[in-house]
Amino acid sequence: MDSVFLLWHTRGIDDDTDAKLIGVYKTSDDAEAALTRVGSKPGFRDFPDCFEIHEYVLGRDGWTEGFVSHDEAMHVDD
Repeated sequence: MDSVFLLWHTRGIDDDTDAKLIGVYKTSDDAEAALTRVGSKPGFRDFPDCFEIHEYVLGRDGWTEGFVSHDEAMHVDD
């Protein structure tokens, strides 16, 4: 199957996550080259360990199990 490579910059901020999809690339080398291009930019250079490259297979479901809303997840029975 064909796949692409996603370059993310993801970091935790307090109890939240700040995730930025930098781009989608044909090869892992292309994703690495993009990381090199953006890695020295403001903000990114301060958090260089927050980059991630993930392979994503085309034509395959990526999220199959449903989800709960934030309110449902935060509900605590008394």
